[in-house]
Amino acid sequence: MSQVISANRLSDGIVVFRAKGGVWVEQLRDAEILPDAAAAKAALGLVEQDVKANHVIEVAAFEVAINHGQVEPVHLRDKIRAKGPTTHPLHGKQAAH
Repeated sequence: MSQVISANRLSDGIVVFRAKGGVWVEQLRDAEILPDAAAAKAALGLVEQDVKANHVIEVAAFEVAINHGQVEPVHLRDKIRAKGPTTHPLHGKQAAH
């Protein structure tokens, strides 16, 4: 199953996603979609430099599905992390939609 790499940006705690070229983006739709667990494992090895440089923490790969051209996390925890806080629909990343 396809996977995406996520982390928390150390400067502000925001959930970020690894995009092509090794940059970190705030929106899941901009993340690099890795075709399988092997590709995710290889990408995780590449982000160690960002962890050591104190740019991100809590790096992890998670499963995603592509539904009607949209990237969607498979598991609830990752859905919450992708959308932002669950306190109010006008707060967090979901407010931008």
